[in-house]
Amino acid sequence: MQYHLFIDESGDPSLSSINLNFPVFTLLGCIFEGSEYVRVCSELVKMKKEFFNSEHAILHSREIRKCEGIFTKLFDLDIKARFHRQLNSILDNAKFTVIAVGIKKQEFIEKYGKIADDPYEISLSFLLERAVMEIDNGKDDVIHLMLEARGRVEDEIIQKRHNRLLDKGSQHITPERFKKRFEKMEFRRKIENDCGLQVADLCAHPVARHIINPNEPYPLYDIVERKFRRNNLGSFKGYGLKVFP
Repeated sequence: MQYHLFIDESGDPSLSSINLNFPVFTLLGCIFEGSEYVRVCSELVKMKKEFFNSEHAILHSREIRKCEGIFTKLFDLDIKARFHRQLNSILDNAKFTVIAVGIKKQEFIEKYGKIADDPYEISLSFLLERAVMEIDNGKDDVIHLMLEARGRVEDEIIQKRHNRLLDKGSQHITPERFKKRFEKMEFRRKIENDCGLQVADLCAHPVARHIINPNEPYPLYDIVERKFRRNNLGSFKGYGLKVFP
């Protein structure tokens, strides 16, 4: 079986400065089985046509929250309520597994220093390890890995980290297991309108907000929490959500 793993981020991975209002970097991946990915994309396209008269509207968390660009329509509170009800329903009914890694930047600097490994690279390693563990029961299951393009230099760094995992493995996964499960890796720009990356984008921000303040109710987080990868006892901490350090 082929799976798709879509990865997006919330927050800034840079250690040179910390936004005190958002001191966390979160990398989040959504694992879809192939046919479910196609079904969810079809549902999202229908919703886009209904609200924006175009299947080319790109669901971007920040623009939706700020009612910017095509989402200025959401200043109408009735339209906004209907839009979020429909979007939340699609995501809630969708069958996908979430794996997220949150880096608390200040604690990270205090423990490892500002010259430590890039938080994005560390998060990617944690995330890919858990993705392999998630599908490892299937003999021939493979993962098509897709990330949002961040820029030529940044993408090359991530490509090298990915290649290093395949060549040398990690603390928990041998290179053979990585090579067996990861079919290919590619980067796509937001403008390419990939619905899997848009789902990952929509899920990443509420998880980051939850890490910053677990007691703060946040729209969509409860839906995302139900999607987290879990152990046999039903716990997602460390399995579907790893907060580091």
